[in-house]
Amino acid sequence: QVQLVESGGGLVQAGGSLRLSCAASGRTFSSYGMAWFRQAPGKERDFVAAINWSGGSTYYADSVKGRFTISRDNAKNTVYLQMNGLKPEDTAVYYCAQQGIKFSSSWPGRRGYAYWGQGTQVTVSS
Repeated sequence: QVQLVESGGGLVQAGGSLRLSCAASGRTFSSYGMAWFRQAPGKERDFVAAINWSGGSTYYADSVKGRFTISRDNAKNTVYLQMNGLKPEDTAVYYCAQQGIKFSSSWPGRRGYAYWGQGTQVTVSS
């Protein structure tokens, strides 16, 4: 059974930084692309960043490009999201997700991710 457990959320002032972690278990982590999504109250769950199975390719939403960095450590079965220059509009619950297909070279939308964590709250005060 696949489990994804996020951590690292919290309250931070605008301009500050946080690093989110997502620990995965249940299948071969290094075979699957990973992503972060976020959902603000009353809004859709939006894509934030993705990384392919090897860690060699990354993809970002325009709203976070240049501020957020996604990375993975396949030896630790963990994906990270380093968030710098945080803004109040980054406030949301952040979810990590794992692709359903092995060794994918595409950047699927939300439906391409088969497994989701429970989420971690990030709140940015102005």
